[in-house]
Amino acid sequence: MTNGQGNSQIVMKFGGTSVANIDRLRAVAAKVKAEVLRGNKVAVVVSAMSGVTNDLVALANEAGSSYDTNEYDAVVATGEQATSGLLSLCLQKIGVPARSWQGWQIPILTDENHGKARIIDIDTSELKASLLSNIVCVIAGFQGLSPQKRITTLGRGGSDTTAVALAAALSASRCDIYTDVDGVYTSDPRIVTRAKKLDKITYEEMLEMASLGAKVLQTRSVELAMNNRVPLQVLSSFNEGVGSDLLGTQVVAEEEIVEQEIVSGVTYSRDEAKITLLQVPDRPGVAAAIFGPLSDANVNVDMIVQNISENGSATDLTFTVPRSELAKALEVLEACKNDLGFIASVSDDNVVKLSVVGVGMRSHAGVANRMFATLAEHNINILVISTSEIKISVLVAEEFTELALRALHTAYGLDAS
Repeated sequence: MTNGQGNSQIVMKFGGTSVANIDRLRAVAAKVKAEVLRGNKVAVVVSAMSGVTNDLVALANEAGSSYDTNEYDAVVATGEQATSGLLSLCLQKIGVPARSWQGWQIPILTDENHGKARIIDIDTSELKASLLSNIVCVIAGFQGLSPQKRITTLGRGGSDTTAVALAAALSASRCDIYTDVDGVYTSDPRIVTRAKKLDKITYEEMLEMASLGAKVLQTRSVELAMNNRVPLQVLSSFNEGVGSDLLGTQVVAEEEIVEQEIVSGVTYSRDEAKITLLQVPDRPGVAAAIFGPLSDANVNVDMIVQNISENGSATDLTFTVPRSELAKALEVLEACKNDLGFIASVSDDNVVKLSVVGVGMRSHAGVANRMFATLAEHNINILVISTSEIKISVLVAEEFTELALRALHTAYGLDAS
C-alpha cells in the first residue's frame, strides 16, 4: 500500500464523534495540517457532528409524519454542511488554506432515491484545480444532487461512501477513515475482551463483517472500495499521529495478505427478528408468493429455512427480517394470509445473528462443524443457519449473545495472547 508521504493525493474522512465539538474539530485540523506539511494534496470528508443528524431527523418527523422525502433530505443534509464550514474555519485559523464544498457544488450526482441515494458520477474538475492550488477541500459527506437538482442523502453512514467514491474519482493514493476505534477487531472488544486488532483484512471479509453487524465501516463504502481497488485504512482520530504513522487496519485485496487465517472475525447483529409461517402449502411457487409481497413492501428477508414436508401437503417456513421491519412484515403477511394459505404466523425478536467470517474457509474443511460443536457444548440451540463461501451465520436466542461470541472467538483461536 502506498504510504502517501509527499506529493500524493489522499482522502481523509472523519465521523461524527471525531468532529463532535470545536475542540475535536481543532484536533482534526491538526491531523489534516500534518498531512499537508508532508506535501500531500488533501480532500477531507466530514460527517455531521455527533447527534446532530438524529436531532434533524426528529425535527423532520415532528414537522410532518408523512414528510416529503425531498424536503427531508434538504433538512438532514445540513448537519454535514455545518461541519464542513466549521472545519474550514479551524484550518484557516492554523494557516492552512481551505474551503468547504457541498455535494451539489462539486457536484456529486446521484439517482433520485431520496434517503438512500446511490452515486452515479462525480465531476472532480474543480476539486482537482483546488487541490493543485494547495487548498484543502473540506467536503460535506452523505449528500449529493439528484437529476431534478434536489439535494439527496446516501443513507446512514453515507459519509464513508462519499469518501471512498471521491478517492476513486480522484485516483487517490489512499483513503483514511478516521473514527472512534483504532481499527477492525476480531470481534466486538466491548464483549470479547480478548479480541485483537487486525493489521489487515480483505475487502470481502470487511464487506461480510460490515453487512453482518460490524459498525466500523458502512457496507456500501466497502463494496465501492473493493470494486475500485481503493486503498483503505481504518484509524482512530483520538490517537496521536496521522495516516500511515498510525497503527490501524488496512483493507486490502486478498493477495496482499501473505498468511491468511481460516477465520478473521466473529461478529453479531441484534437487528434481527424471526418469523415462522405454520402449515404453508407445499406446492411450486409458494415461496415466490410469500416473498414477493415482502419485497414489494421493501422488507429485506435474510436467513430462510424450510422444513421437510411430512405428508407432501404442508410445511413450516422460517425466515428473518430486520427487527425494525417486523411489524410491517407481519402486516403484509396477514393481508396475504388467505391467498398464501398458511394457518398462522409466529414471530420472535429476541434473537441474534452470529457469524464467523474468513476467506480461509475456501480451502479449509470443518469450519462449520467447529461452530456447531462449540455452540452445542454451551447448550446454545441453533434456530436458523445460512452460509456463503466465506461466512457461516446462525440465529440463536439473544440471551446467549455474549457467551456465544466469547466461546466462538476462543474456538477459532482468535483470542489475543
